[in-house]
Amino acid sequence: MSAALRHPGGVRLLPGLTRSMARSGRSERPEAERGVLARGSVFFAFAPWIVFDVVAGPSTWKLAAVAALICAVVLNVPDLMRGAPKILDVVGIVFFLVISVLGLTLQRHDLIWLETYAQTLASGAIAVVALGSLAFVPFTEQYARVSAPPEVWESPAFRRTNRLLTAMWGLVFAVIAILGLVALHVRTGTDWLNWIVPVALLAVAVRITRWYPQYVRRKTRPPGD
Repeated sequence: MSAALRHPGGVRLLPGLTRSMARSGRSERPEAERGVLARGSVFFAFAPWIVFDVVAGPSTWKLAAVAALICAVVLNVPDLMRGAPKILDVVGIVFFLVISVLGLTLQRHDLIWLETYAQTLASGAIAVVALGSLAFVPFTEQYARVSAPPEVWESPAFRRTNRLLTAMWGLVFAVIAILGLVALHVRTGTDWLNWIVPVALLAVAVRITRWYPQYVRRKTRPPGD
């Protein structure tokens, strides 16, 4: 997820972003469904990637990969036991498993490239999953179905909403991955590339994810309801 959540002075921006996501995660749903990291929320799926970004560093990325792998497995045990895993969750488990195995089995001189590009690869992986899922089932739709009644799953509005949100998240993480890559090869403006612009993009994406489905529901609600 690049260094999007890290202040250049070493202060992590995750708490502020998490509070923003928490506020944006509130809706008209029952309280149990409101938490930004509540099970079934699309933001819940980002938890392992956030863990990786928070812990990862030049000397800690192996630990970060193992921690993210454990997080991804533990958080997805219920879905895995039901035989209903979600695509982003599966990719997270595979991604962090591969990173962990490489980190634990190869010599450090063979892992310089991974140490350098690990966080950019993480952002790129999310972008590929999100945009690739548009060819099948948009990844946000898998999470939206947890709280949406089955009768709306095949409605044009529901499908269109999730295609748009999935495309948005895919593009956001693609841009973050590109910005992180550029930051590795320039000497100035890295603060903007690594955290200011990415955090702004994530904040906007969170707010749109909260606002747009509510807007669609109001727009498609029959008069008098």
